[in-house]
Amino acid sequence: MKAEALAHERHVLAEDAFAEIVVWRVPRPVRGSTHRFKYRLTLIVGGQCLMRYDNETGKGDHRHVGEVETFYAFSGYEKLLDDFWTDVEAWRQRQ
Repeated sequence: MKAEALAHERHVLAEDAFAEIVVWRVPRPVRGSTHRFKYRLTLIVGGQCLMRYDNETGKGDHRHVGEVETFYAFSGYEKLLDDFWTDVEAWRQRQ
């Protein structure tokens, strides 16, 4: 099985803000994860990454909010998207 792109999207949220979603289904889990997805979901505002969900090789599933990195309990592709968009919406409500 080859890696399969599931999403590669950019959503403009404001003049200076966008969300980018990149998700792949991979042949085997990346080191540190137990599932077959490789992902990076980001919120960029004013050229700065305010939030990112990713599973960088060796670090496993985690989330960055500003400078703070925390574990993320991955439980499926749809849930990942839901969690990300919920956090994006919370950011938009604070603006």
